[in-house]
Amino acid sequence: MTVFIFYLIIMTNLTETFFKLSPLGIFTIQDIAAIIPGSDNKLYSLIKRALAKKEIIRIKRGLYCLPKKYLKKKINLYTVAQYIYGPSYISLESALSWHGWIPEAVYTLTSVSFNKSKDYKTPIGNFSYNHVRQNIFYKSVERHIDQEGYIFFIAKPLKALVDYIYINKIDYSSTDYLFKSLRIDEEELNNLKSSDFDLLSINYNNQRAVQFINKIKKELNK
Repeated sequence: MTVFIFYLIIMTNLTETFFKLSPLGIFTIQDIAAIIPGSDNKLYSLIKRALAKKEIIRIKRGLYCLPKKYLKKKINLYTVAQYIYGPSYISLESALSWHGWIPEAVYTLTSVSFNKSKDYKTPIGNFSYNHVRQNIFYKSVERHIDQEGYIFFIAKPLKALVDYIYINKIDYSSTDYLFKSLRIDEEELNNLKSSDFDLLSINYNNQRAVQFINKIKKELNK
């Protein structure tokens, strides 16, 4: 931070100026402490005043975001999801919808977590995290950067689908379930490669997930 910005913070509305400088619009209490010197009491007092004046929004304890009037760009909830609870990656319905595999809008942002399952209801949306046992957590997970520069991790379509089968304990019988119940386009499945299935079949420590992978691979003649 330049000397100019430091004095700008001191001389004007402290909270408003600091948060206008936040590039992502989301920040932790550690981010605030790194820029604003002083005791913990001063820091917490500053945050309390900012919350009371609605200059910031508390997403959860220690995690905040800007209200719309201060935003430089729209907050990406997929990025927020990984701030709320991690390590995690976007998966299940949210990833399937993002990839265009299912037509439905998803109102709760769904993720897979390395830690235990947990749900969060926040002022900016609802977030659900499910624990999935696997050998390599980020296997078949992509690091994505959107046009605004937000970074998040999201499961590839097949992994998101396997996670969905796993979490919902679905006893899979045939692709009819995928086409009729989930309304997945058959062409999307046909575009998968044999290696996509092989990578995942050795990654899950769950019989239902492995059986699903093997069955669908056989049905699609991969």
